[in-house]
Amino acid sequence: MRMRRTSRLFAPAIAALAALSLTACEDGTDTKDEGTSAPTSSTATPDKPTTPPAGETPAGQATATPRQDGAQEDNAPKTSAPASEARVPCNGSNTKVTAQPVPRPLNHMLITVTNTGSRTCDLTYYPVLRFDEMQWVPQAAKETQPQAVTTLAPGESGYAGVLLAAADGSGDGGTTAKKLTVAFQGSTPNSDGGASATPSLPAEGVYYDSSLTVTYWQQSSEDALAW
Repeated sequence: MRMRRTSRLFAPAIAALAALSLTACEDGTDTKDEGTSAPTSSTATPDKPTTPPAGETPAGQATATPRQDGAQEDNAPKTSAPASEARVPCNGSNTKVTAQPVPRPLNHMLITVTNTGSRTCDLTYYPVLRFDEMQWVPQAAKETQPQAVTTLAPGESGYAGVLLAAADGSGDGGTTAKKLTVAFQGSTPNSDGGASATPSLPAEGVYYDSSLTVTYWQQSSEDALAW
């Protein structure tokens, strides 16, 4: 009799537990196995091209390096200076030459060469003088050699001084000349500088002796006659 009563007491309790269990299943609150997880699917997204920030160069592309001095590279072909700007030797073909005795210094003559051409010319070294048919060449005073070549732009003049005879009469073989030839030197001493000139002399001629000496070409007449 006692056991039968116990069974009656537990019957309502079991029914209540069953109802609670069913409700939990319907609400989705049932506990799942933590050791099992659903696989996560992912869709691969293709890489999109990226644009580098301003100032950067994409990998694999060469970058031009600017010159350090700030100048731009000039690949244009180099050209030489126009022929009209190139310097040429001064000689009898592109100059006017005069020879004039001067009162001071005594027994001196001034040779003047004026550029009549259209290009700048150089008077190199000193004039090579020849009076009449003389067989010797007057020497130049070494102390009169300038530091730079005498250069004449069109219209400009260069000068040389000439000592004709010793003032004290110590020279030998004095004679009077009626004709003068002025020769020009090239880029090396005693080389041919081109056409010579034959400036006029005074009607009475010019007296000279063995003291005959010339100066190097000068930029001013004062320098030419200072010796």
